[in-house]
Amino acid sequence: MTGPIIGVDTGGTFTDIVLFDPRSGRLHLAKTPSTPHDASEGFGNGISEVLEVAALGGPDIDRVLHATTVATNLILEQKGPPTALIVNRGFRFLLEIGRHSIPRRANLFAWCKPQRPIAPDQIFEIGGRIDPDGSEVEALDEAALRAAAEAIAEVGIGTVAVVFLHSYANPAHERRAREIIAEVTPAALTSISAEVLPVMREYERGLATALNAYVKPVVSRYVGRLEERVDDRKIAAPLLLMKSNGGVAGTDTVRAKPVETALSGPAAGIVGANIVAAAAGIGDIITVDIGGTSADIALIRGGALGLTTRSVIGNWPIPLPMVDLTTIGAGGGSIAKVDKGGVLTVGPDSAGANPGPVCYRRGGTEPTVTDAHLVLGHLPEALLDGDYRLDRALAEDAIRTRIAEPLGLSVDAAARGILEIIDNTMVGAIRVVSVERGHDPADFTLLPFGGAGPLHGGPLARLAGCRRVLVPPAPGVLSAFGLLASDLRAEFSRSCLQRDDAFDFEDVAGVFAALSAQAEAWLESEGVPAQSRRMTRQVSLRYEGQGSELTVPWPGDVDAAALAEVVAAFHTAHEALYSFRLDEVRIEAMTLRVDAVGKLPPLTLPEIPSHTDVASARVGDQPVSFAEGVVSAPIYDRARLGAGSVLEGPAIITQLDSTTLLLPGQRATVHPTGSLLIEEE
Repeated sequence: MTGPIIGVDTGGTFTDIVLFDPRSGRLHLAKTPSTPHDASEGFGNGISEVLEVAALGGPDIDRVLHATTVATNLILEQKGPPTALIVNRGFRFLLEIGRHSIPRRANLFAWCKPQRPIAPDQIFEIGGRIDPDGSEVEALDEAALRAAAEAIAEVGIGTVAVVFLHSYANPAHERRAREIIAEVTPAALTSISAEVLPVMREYERGLATALNAYVKPVVSRYVGRLEERVDDRKIAAPLLLMKSNGGVAGTDTVRAKPVETALSGPAAGIVGANIVAAAAGIGDIITVDIGGTSADIALIRGGALGLTTRSVIGNWPIPLPMVDLTTIGAGGGSIAKVDKGGVLTVGPDSAGANPGPVCYRRGGTEPTVTDAHLVLGHLPEALLDGDYRLDRALAEDAIRTRIAEPLGLSVDAAARGILEIIDNTMVGAIRVVSVERGHDPADFTLLPFGGAGPLHGGPLARLAGCRRVLVPPAPGVLSAFGLLASDLRAEFSRSCLQRDDAFDFEDVAGVFAALSAQAEAWLESEGVPAQSRRMTRQVSLRYEGQGSELTVPWPGDVDAAALAEVVAAFHTAHEALYSFRLDEVRIEAMTLRVDAVGKLPPLTLPEIPSHTDVASARVGDQPVSFAEGVVSAPIYDRARLGAGSVLEGPAIITQLDSTTLLLPGQRATVHPTGSLLIEEE
């Protein structure tokens, strides 16, 4: 594929679109308001807009890629349709019991267990049992299963999850259950755990399968509408959707396992950040993606995208391979309030896309982080190249009446307080992915992006202790850009319990072979040519008796030499993470995994012309309020800055998709790839 490609990232406030034409090396950007009532409408509007900007038609496009928050929002807001769950006899309260752990930052005495996605009265128990080695202990009670399917159909539930014990060892009962459900109610959408997550631990496997079923109807309809929007614009190219693992997949894959898109948008942003940093010769970065509603923080070391199976979406652990990040409710739309005790709080509630910040003039009345930036002069009074006017007077009035007067502060002091609170909230999340894992932020470059990211990059770097900040060429649409650089990717796992002193090499080799066959079949279904296919093997291990595992690569053949290498890698990884190792304790292998990648044509950042006359890029000046006082700061048009340009802070750098704030004492240099490298003078 050598023609133009389009990436569309739907956020809470705006939908970002990037079109890259490899024939000319040009990037075309567009930004359009999101449409919460139907996200596919904003998707279609954005494609039309970027096609017009690039002077191209639908038939010119080679592929369309999309990052979506549909599954994420359904899980977070618990707005999915009624869902049924079928389990073994005696396991009706599998989800209710869950785990005995309490969230880290919760009050031990006030915390209440959150409502489960499927209530016990929608869970049906069926006779039948498979043991851990895959043998049938008790035959499946097909009559009871048929009765359960009829009861589910009678109450109008159209989506069902099936979770039986040890189905990772033998999925026969679950597959038969799906057949019976299809006979009774053909329109039902059924998810079985042997296909969603065939690994041990009933609660996590059950929850992942339940959530997959929970989001399946809505995501399936949404994907159908996306396909219609693409067809309406006469685009015959494949539509690929971003998954939580940092790769993309076709619509059929997403319809089958929509829960894999739960971190779709953040994953695309991290991929884009990694590409931008690599182009600037930087391998160790901390990424901060700040949008309208949330901030996503991740750490990348040595250019390697980290995956974890310990992700949490809202209240739920989802042990699927996902990009390793921390998400908090902090963004440009985060609402500032004075509570009944006279304390100023910011977030996690957000004004979102509708009504948005007060200064957007859409009916919002509660001051937000964006309003504080505008009042302090950090933002120009028009965004999107002047097409989107902001109302500073409205923002000032909202902060005065709701924050400043109740606290006895000036408007400027109240606005600075809002920003200091949100910045310190985000720094706490930065420390979670860095300091708490043994990394010194001073060794990393902070890479802020998202519509609000570059406004906070300078203050966050100072608070966290990062020495450099790298602002991408198009920070506000970096997630959409990351889509363009993403490969097809999927993981295939199965639990296979082994101990290092009694390792069954034949059994492990058989499981790896079966997983590899699944991976090959998936790559074939996605139309990936043989020369573009890549597969790697992983194994999760733990010390005997531990409750969690670490994942390390499996090298070479399945033999004693490879096992010794795996064990050594596990000891090293454990010591790096926990500061100790237990050489005398036996090691257990828990889960085997094959990662499949379908390589797509690589994307490289075009270099910009050299031009060091910054005066020609200066488009105005405006007063900016800092804690030290009000100063006049120049405003630069980033599109007019060439490679080698050097800017001294304070300064405001504007562009279509974002605004960068350069603090006093900071210097920005334009890299040949167009990124801004900010350092302390």
